[in-house]
Amino acid sequence: MQLASANFKNAARAALQDPNLQAAMAENRNFAAHVREQVNSTINFQVLRDQARAIKDHTLAHLDHYLEQYEAAATRQGTQVHWAQTPEQAQQIVLDICNQAQARSVIKGKTMIGEEMGINDALARAGIERYETDLGEYILQLADEPPSHINGPAIHKTLEQVQTLFHEHHQDLGREGFLSEPADLLAEARRLLRKRFLEADVGITGANFLIAEDGSHVLVTNEGNGDLTSILPKVRIVLASIEKVLPSCADAGVHLQLLALSATGQPLTSYTTVYGGPKTADELDGAEQCYVILLDNGRSEMLAGEFRPMLRCIRCAACMDNCPVYNWVGGHAYGWIYPGPMGSIWTPQLTSLEQTVDLPNACTLNGRCAEVCPMQIPLPDMMRVLRNQQWQKHLTATTTRWGIGVWAALTSRPRLYRLATGVAARIMALAGKKHGHIKRLPLAGGWTQQRDMPAPQGRTFQQLWKQRQAQTSKGTQ
Repeated sequence: MQLASANFKNAARAALQDPNLQAAMAENRNFAAHVREQVNSTINFQVLRDQARAIKDHTLAHLDHYLEQYEAAATRQGTQVHWAQTPEQAQQIVLDICNQAQARSVIKGKTMIGEEMGINDALARAGIERYETDLGEYILQLADEPPSHINGPAIHKTLEQVQTLFHEHHQDLGREGFLSEPADLLAEARRLLRKRFLEADVGITGANFLIAEDGSHVLVTNEGNGDLTSILPKVRIVLASIEKVLPSCADAGVHLQLLALSATGQPLTSYTTVYGGPKTADELDGAEQCYVILLDNGRSEMLAGEFRPMLRCIRCAACMDNCPVYNWVGGHAYGWIYPGPMGSIWTPQLTSLEQTVDLPNACTLNGRCAEVCPMQIPLPDMMRVLRNQQWQKHLTATTTRWGIGVWAALTSRPRLYRLATGVAARIMALAGKKHGHIKRLPLAGGWTQQRDMPAPQGRTFQQLWKQRQAQTSKGTQ
């Protein structure tokens, strides 16, 4: 996916004017409220958060050890582990495996690391047919669009849009008219994908967690497509990033509870499967060859820096589901793989701050994302760090730098500040005298366009404070 984060402002404006997107995002806001209700009713949620954070902090502090342990254990099971420093290296490893297997078709489960690696484009360039098996990803494959959410990739689509996509792309079924019921759409997708499952040469999935003690990986879905993708083809490829490793299955159990609660409000997802290496001689089902590709892509640098807490992320999407900005503009406005608050941190780290100037500022700093994050990642604090880095690198807009400079000059001179604010308050009071509010505030038109700016009433705080101090002083004499 091409980086387009530099166009966030224009994309956000367009998103706010898109009626279909606004209807779809309204549904997501309702869903997020339901999830929070389920989480709040779980009495041990905070205990789980503390346990998971401690486990992850320990793992990150000894990441090299646990990665080596995982590789050794996975190798003993017959899994071939590959390391990729960059997405391009990961692409080449996948293509080499597919070519070795003489693969003509590949089935894929939902994998955000696969999106980060650019696997879809790499397969297309190599002439290998790819079939998405997650329903949301299948819908987006029909629409030729990237995901807009890390858990619900097609969350930006309305039911009517999905109906139209199925009607346009399934003409060869000989059916007339639209399928209107979600169950009918699901049944049609299942019928078409079943053949793909049985014919595919290679299956590609992600991994929610890697287990160091035994070399296994955990895969979580609510549709079962990940399991079919893993066990039906002869070759299985698992894509993961290096921070996905955990020391033990018991540690994964803590994280699994948090993941399900925070992502969907479930105590556990419908399908939670632990996979090892290729099938043995006495097993009927399973892949004959198993490969795991571990991607770094800047994470080692994050591990040594102030953005290390971001590596605790378990991709639950709670931050974006509860973000007022994301829930109005959707995921595509963020311009890359990861949207919402977590994307505003991840994207500058994995690309560059210069290309993503708008993202750290696409936030009201209301703190909701940190409040709901199951891994207690201080997302607003890291947004502030990125904004400070932008300031130091002179990436902040000239008008913003000028405005902050003027403000700093005023606040460092108390008498001038009181004079200026007193004059400004008087002018604003006169401007809003007729309606009780100011219709348009200079340099803040975007703010007053959406809400009323009350006209100042009476004296300023500074004037009232001065009066009170004078009265107190007079009373003590």
